[in-house]
Amino acid sequence: NGIETKIHYPIPIHLQKCASNLGYAPGRFPFTEKQAKMILSLPIYPELTNHQISLICSTIKKFFDQLKR
Repeated sequence: NGIETKIHYPIPIHLQKCASNLGYAPGRFPFTEKQAKMILSLPIYPELTNHQISLICSTIKKFFDQLKR
């Protein structure tokens, strides 16, 4: 659909190198780890035109409408 998305936090904070001294192992925070794989970032910046915003919104709506079927 041409709309760029990315996984926002691909590595949960407790598993990042900067937090390795805390000693948290994978599986310690399973909900956080699951969400880290699923939370998407959508385009959001001041230069988006109204047309682009409408396209993004309608595409998201279509996606969720298809899930309901």
